[in-house]
Amino acid sequence: MKTRKIPMRKCIGCMESFPKKELCRIVKNKDNEIHFDSTGKLNGRGTYICKKAECFEKAMKSKRLSKSLEVEIPEEIYEAIKAEISKNE
Repeated sequence: MKTRKIPMRKCIGCMESFPKKELCRIVKNKDNEIHFDSTGKLNGRGTYICKKAECFEKAMKSKRLSKSLEVEIPEEIYEAIKAEISKNE
């Protein structure tokens, strides 16, 4: 029997590849709203980040999150995402 291929994604904080299920997904939809995607299936442009606070801090300081989603992200959305990541840690 053939083994299933595990989809790999790159964390925007530490720039390391991990299996998709081990990362958190952040999505920008058509209305330029930013959401934390716990299901991994929301429509829109997505980016992945580790479930570690250090990776989120790196991505926030270097503005990688804004660059990958192609939109400026307000501070309150950063705080909401940080709270979600700390819940999943």
